[in-house]
Amino acid sequence: MPVFAYKGRSSRGDLVQGSLEGADSGVVADQLLNTGITPTDIKLTSQAVRSTSGAQISLWNRLTMEKKVDTQEVMLFSRQMYTLLKAGVPIMRALAGLQESTQNPAFAAMLQDLRESLDSGRELSTALRRHPKVFSPFYLSMVQVGEMTGMLDITFLRLYEHLEFEKDMKDRIKAALRYPMFVVIAMAIAIVIVNIFVIPAFAKVFEGFHAELPLMTRILMGFSGFMVQSWPILLALLIGAVVAFRSWVNTVDGRYKWDRYKLHLPIAGRIIMKATLARFARSLALSFKSGIPIVQGLNSVGLVVDNEFMRSRVEQMRDGVERGESILRTAAATGVFNPTVLQMIAVGEETGDMDGLMFEIAGMYEREVEYEIKSLSANIEPIMIVLLGGMVLVLALGIFLPMWDLGKVALHR
Repeated sequence: MPVFAYKGRSSRGDLVQGSLEGADSGVVADQLLNTGITPTDIKLTSQAVRSTSGAQISLWNRLTMEKKVDTQEVMLFSRQMYTLLKAGVPIMRALAGLQESTQNPAFAAMLQDLRESLDSGRELSTALRRHPKVFSPFYLSMVQVGEMTGMLDITFLRLYEHLEFEKDMKDRIKAALRYPMFVVIAMAIAIVIVNIFVIPAFAKVFEGFHAELPLMTRILMGFSGFMVQSWPILLALLIGAVVAFRSWVNTVDGRYKWDRYKLHLPIAGRIIMKATLARFARSLALSFKSGIPIVQGLNSVGLVVDNEFMRSRVEQMRDGVERGESILRTAAATGVFNPTVLQMIAVGEETGDMDGLMFEIAGMYEREVEYEIKSLSANIEPIMIVLLGGMVLVLALGIFLPMWDLGKVALHR
């Protein structure tokens, strides 16, 4: 597509110049007028559009565009759209400004596609649906409601707060699981090193004494010999187990069972459960506050929840509401809410303040998650100490005890 260099004046009379792609100068003029720029000169040029504009990127980047736009950029986009729309900037000009300022070619290309879609007469929510890997169904539903109610600026602010909360919850869960995973991996590596390098060295020393070794020592030496001789088989089995597990988790039934099992893990399961419920409550409160119908809101929230077991419970609530049941009854039937939360839902239904009560529920779960994370180290440390103590005890009984016995025998001689 040809590239045109243009000069024009903004609504404030400032000189603006740049380059755009278009079928002809008339199309470029229409694009500029839609962004609030009055063109004064448009010329055909051979110069390529700047890479930051996103109009010219490789085919591979276009195919993988959605994968390169992360949550942080969507958060920034939502916040900037709120600021620009609240200031009265037309949406086409707002998108053009964001496209010029972004440093990510993939995100700039997406913004260019949004502008072209809007220029062809589509609504913003319809244009956003062309990028399902960037914008979630919940995000799209919120934008659609914002367009219908004329509160698009407020909608973008709420979406920014929602995405910030989602990111905070994910970061908290990762932080909570990082320490125990690190300790477990470190212990596994230590066991492998001891069995492959340390115990074989001691085994040569013990064989030189031609004495009967304790049972624990023989067990350790036998296990170490098995690892040294069969490590390729063990490594292949480990890789096969990981691949099989990932394949199983990627199935519908496997994902459901694994997500349900995660909620019952010792210590970590409580954190995952409460964080998931906090995300559910806040997302549902946000949909209520934005005026989304309850059935549509539950359907969108179910797609946001990243746990198949919880998603099935949300869908169960949605089906119950569709049949005419109350939110309280459907929530109680899921079996995932405690009596305090159910009482708050009942009060919300009676007073008509479901959005406010759901925000309270989300805040309550958030505080509990924060407390669980703070107390995580205190809960895990005793378990880690016991495991490390057990490993040291086994090594002491298996390696140092026979050396001590052989030393005593040498002294008596």
